Amino acid sequence: MSNLTIGFVGLGLGLFLMALRVQIGVALGIVSFFGIAAILNMKAAWGIITAVPFNFVGDWNLSAVPMFLLMGYVASSAGLTSGLFHSMRLTLSRLPGGLGVASVGACALFASASGSSVATSSAMARIATPEMMKYKYDPGLASGVIAASGTLGSLIPPSILLVLYGYFAEVSVAKLFIAGFIPGIVSALIYIGMIISRAAVTPSIAPPLKTHPSFGEIVSTYREVWPLPVLIGGVLSGIFIGIFTPTEAGAVGAFLAFAIAAVRRRLTIQIIREALIRTLSGTAGIFMVVIGTVLLTRFVALAGVPGFLANTMIDWGTSQLMIILMIAVMYVILGMFVDSIGLLLLTLPIILPVVREAGMDLIWFGIIAVKLLEIGLVTPPVGLNVYVIKGAVGDLVSLQTIFKGVWWFLLMDVIALSVIIAFPQLSLWLPTLME
Repeated sequence: MSNLTIGFVGLGLGLFLMALRVQIGVALGIVSFFGIAAILNMKAAWGIITAVPFNFVGDWNLSAVPMFLLMGYVASSAGLTSGLFHSMRLTLSRLPGGLGVASVGACALFASASGSSVATSSAMARIATPEMMKYKYDPGLASGVIAASGTLGSLIPPSILLVLYGYFAEVSVAKLFIAGFIPGIVSALIYIGMIISRAAVTPSIAPPLKTHPSFGEIVSTYREVWPLPVLIGGVLSGIFIGIFTPTEAGAVGAFLAFAIAAVRRRLTIQIIREALIRTLSGTAGIFMVVIGTVLLTRFVALAGVPGFLANTMIDWGTSQLMIILMIAVMYVILGMFVDSIGLLLLTLPIILPVVREAGMDLIWFGIIAVKLLEIGLVTPPVGLNVYVIKGAVGDLVSLQTIFKGVWWFLLMDVIALSVIIAFPQLSLWLPTLME
């Protein structure tokens, strides 16, 4: 059996193990170990599997992952994001579908602090969906808007997915963060445009509110949410200006979250303990998957799979757009069954050599890849964010209704993705200002 055949058989076995619900990192590690042993020998496989995880975990650049997780957990546990929806609701209540629009805005801001789609969706679903249902919003819209808007946490910086992509693609995480800002805002605005249009044409799905707050009431609510802009602005401005690296920005963000919580007298031992436990648990889960991916990268490189795929596509004369479309199909299909972090890390060893060979800008492609992962988060039959919403709202909305409501937003995601692909400068303009 040739090395190339061993590579493709190994990838197939990896997918099979994941279909059996074996943890992704474990599945990739097992396949990589035996694949390397088959290509080289057992001694070499033992050497790689013992050295690679240690070298990976000791990489200083990846310390940004636990720091940004800690920042988000402290901000959430200390209630620094609790007034977001209320403020957005009062500010945007006069618009058609105002509560839905407010939900998009609140999710975008929350996502900027948490960097996690799941955390954003879970928190906002408990607050916003019952409020929309109270005002007779269509259940599909009331739940679907949170499931879709929660995915903005993957694109709007700081983003754990962008940190991991930057590490494997060997590109600047700082530039990736800044590159994701405009596409994230564009995605949010497209969602808002759709909600306003649907509510204007069919008011029954989002009845207008009969009472409207005064200017003074709106201003007063922002006294509760000022910590979040301070936190986000402190992190992103420091990265953009070049005062500190993304790794240092994670530490600064975590420190600011602790400091603001302390100033507002919301920092308790229980909150610190809870944030640290959730950070350790989340980091361990992510690192398990990444270690498996690092081993897979070694395996497929030894097997020659990336080079074979890259040369095949080039020989076919495949254009950049066609390569992106093929990757998009793969992401949408696999995204139905694999979570976003697992899917990104599973595919990077295969697609990055192809993308490099095709001459694509790796920062631009990184934004495209994360946007594709956002779509996977709400795509049936798995759609992780949909199940997060269901778990948060309980029997208030059925799972079928949430999936039905999400379809409108999936269509908007396709439009947003098309815009990002058609206009690369939406992703690349801000990073050029950092040079």
